[in-house]
Amino acid sequence: MEKLTRQEEDVMRRIWAIAPCFIKDVLAKYEEPKPPYTTVASVVKNLERKKYVKAKHYGNTYEYTPLISQDEYMKESLDTVVNNYFGKSYKDLVAFFANNQKISAAELKEVADQIGK
Repeated sequence: MEKLTRQEEDVMRRIWAIAPCFIKDVLAKYEEPKPPYTTVASVVKNLERKKYVKAKHYGNTYEYTPLISQDEYMKESLDTVVNNYFGKSYKDLVAFFANNQKISAAELKEVADQIGK
């Protein structure tokens, strides 16, 4: 899976939230000031080229549908971080958050309980 730029990821999150959708639907999800239509359309074309979305032609417009789920993308992204920074160890990732006080003992216990189920 080809890595997404920050801008592509931002547009992709909006597509996941409303898919299937048209460019105008994606634009509607932005707050003011909205990016130009042509910018969003260009980013979506890149997402199509990278095989994250597929386009269905309707008259003079296209409807876009994700080819990968948000969960799949999150798993792949997290796997990349764990592989690159934590020696492929999710335990080391959790320890990092605990050592940097980003997760409490109570939250760790909650996670352990979920794992036990």
